[in-house]
Amino acid sequence: MLAKKWSLMTGVGFFAALLVTLMPLSASAQSASPEAIIRDNINEFMEQLEGREAYYEDNIDELKQKVDESLEEVADFRYIGASVMGIYFRNASPEQRSRFVDVFRKTLIDTYARGLVTFDYEDIRVLDDQRPQREEDRASVAMEVIGTNGDVYPVNYSLRLSDGEWRVVNVIVNGINLGLTFRNQFDQAMRDNNRDYDAVIEGWSPEVGVDEMKEGGDA
Repeated sequence: MLAKKWSLMTGVGFFAALLVTLMPLSASAQSASPEAIIRDNINEFMEQLEGREAYYEDNIDELKQKVDESLEEVADFRYIGASVMGIYFRNASPEQRSRFVDVFRKTLIDTYARGLVTFDYEDIRVLDDQRPQREEDRASVAMEVIGTNGDVYPVNYSLRLSDGEWRVVNVIVNGINLGLTFRNQFDQAMRDNNRDYDAVIEGWSPEVGVDEMKEGGDA
């Protein structure tokens, strides 16, 4: 895979660029294994971006639209939104739940699009040696991202089988569980805003720092 000379801006952008490389998942591809789906779509999507980084950097709204349409095929936003809300999900109204999913999706799409044109890596590869699935409706796919400086960042996608289709529900980057990180941020925001759902939803702006990503965690 050709080297990409983009600069890494934020940890969420890092996650964003990784997730977006899984798009789009065709209906026929969904019958394949999670590993094959991710491997094939990484190769396909990076070929689509090849040589067009500068164009999308100048036409970010067009890229956002492409990301929005494509993420519909790979991410289970309702499941992710409920997971991020955590213990607060039960007491939220149906309207608040739906609104948070919409806000969460929009903030990620905005960051994903910018992450795609600012992402710095040399190679992305799906590992040949994958752990066997423990459950029929759950899967994990291990990857590695090779930085332009030679550093290796392990990445693990968590997928869930929903309505016969595999969808990404979480990502662990260099030991940092992003789903758990976002959940903790939502919890802290609820504490800071006296459990005002509307205020937290309106001000939602998830962030994971670059240094935190590079140092890694123990998820």
